[in-house]
Amino acid sequence: MKKSTISILAIVMGISFLSLLGLQLRYIHEIMDLRHQHLQESVSRSLYEVAHQLELDEATRYIEQGSASIKDMDSNTSDPSIAKPIPQLPQQGSHPSSTIEATTHTSLSDKYFTRNIDPNSEKMRSLKEIIDKRFAYEKALVDEVIYSIIFTASDKPLEERIDYTRLDQLLKNQLVSNGIGELDYHFCVLTNNGRVIYKCADYNPEGEDQSFSETLFKNDPVQRMGTLKVHFSNLSQKVNSDLWFILPSLGFTLVVLITFIVTLVLIFRNKRVSEMRNDFINNMTHEFKTPISSISLAAQMLNDASVKKTPQMMTRLTTTIMDETKRLRFQVEKVLQLSLHENQKANLHPQDTDANELISGVVHTFALKVEKNGGKIITHLEAYNPFVYVDEMHFTNVIFNLMDNAVKYKRDDIQLELNVRTWNEDKRLCISIEDNGIGIDKSDLKRIFEKFYRVHTGNLHNVKGFGLGLAYVNKIIRDHKGTIVAESELGIGTKFIIKLPLSEDE
Repeated sequence: MKKSTISILAIVMGISFLSLLGLQLRYIHEIMDLRHQHLQESVSRSLYEVAHQLELDEATRYIEQGSASIKDMDSNTSDPSIAKPIPQLPQQGSHPSSTIEATTHTSLSDKYFTRNIDPNSEKMRSLKEIIDKRFAYEKALVDEVIYSIIFTASDKPLEERIDYTRLDQLLKNQLVSNGIGELDYHFCVLTNNGRVIYKCADYNPEGEDQSFSETLFKNDPVQRMGTLKVHFSNLSQKVNSDLWFILPSLGFTLVVLITFIVTLVLIFRNKRVSEMRNDFINNMTHEFKTPISSISLAAQMLNDASVKKTPQMMTRLTTTIMDETKRLRFQVEKVLQLSLHENQKANLHPQDTDANELISGVVHTFALKVEKNGGKIITHLEAYNPFVYVDEMHFTNVIFNLMDNAVKYKRDDIQLELNVRTWNEDKRLCISIEDNGIGIDKSDLKRIFEKFYRVHTGNLHNVKGFGLGLAYVNKIIRDHKGTIVAESELGIGTKFIIKLPLSEDE
């Protein structure tokens, strides 16, 4: 897949997920807002009903007092046909209904008599007079109660006009009626100037910053009004507890997020592996073609009758064929070994080995190649206990790979110098191979042991390889329970340090 296509897919997936996430968050936010508004409306409606009921209770008390006075007056009158005197209304102001004529209610009194009675009879007229007088009295009594509420009740202090036990009960009933009875509420009553005159017994200030208020006796003069303040300590828990049905949506969103991230990681990882694979194939082709070409050329010279076959020529041709065949076999082995080591440990055949002796043999063999490139090898095999339990073939390949890298990445402006050293440290054998080559950049240093990874050399392509050498080295060292680290500075050189456990027998 092309790089541009991958980038477009990643952008489209990113925009799609961000849009989905934005919609989810907006949906949740709107639901919480609606739920909060619903709670506010329910609380406000409850407080309004409580304030209204307090006013009704006060009016009921005055009406009951008026009824009691009627009973007292009835008990003092022996003849029920005698009209009771109309009570005098308060003198605070005049009222058009202070004097009520019985004749204005004739139609009302007619409702209480049957049609069989002669309307012009003396009995009918007497009954009408009695009913009209009684109606006028009762209406005047109601007017008196209303005036008493207006001019008398409002003169009382606010704390005397409210039954707080009744207030608590009204508040609880209204909250239950509006579906929020499970809220833990606390209330207090204040005067119009903010003075607290009552607090509930279990008053808790927690949640006061989100309190609800309702005016008590709002039709009274301003100085006689009161305020009922209610707050809930678990209001936010109530709002959040009703959002459980959103959890599946959040779960699916989380799944989409994880899937999106994993998909992007896999896409870019596959893209990187694809690029490495292409580089590997190109380098492998070159590495295989070079020895094959050399072997083919030597074979042609052997078969060419025109070429004089001197002993020196024969030795040269056979040596070339053997060297290039060995080189080809080594490259093939590296590929096969990396394939074998992908998911399992190498098929090692370890034995007690003198590392100083093994390294000396590799240095002796490799010295010709270093000298051919105008360099030299300096050895300091100082380990007093050089015995390690390793596979000789694979361990030899490890040392050879590290030395070969030093030759490949040498600098052209100075003579190659390769330092090989061994020493003991905490029951371990330490081996360092240091060169004065081009070095490795810090950004590449942490990835040099990855399979197929090769350090970029700009536009220079004179160094060929598969990107498998150091991965193979790292794998073999780890399979031997050892460690390998690289220290490098660009333009100065690179140093590899290997640490292996000593042989248990030693």
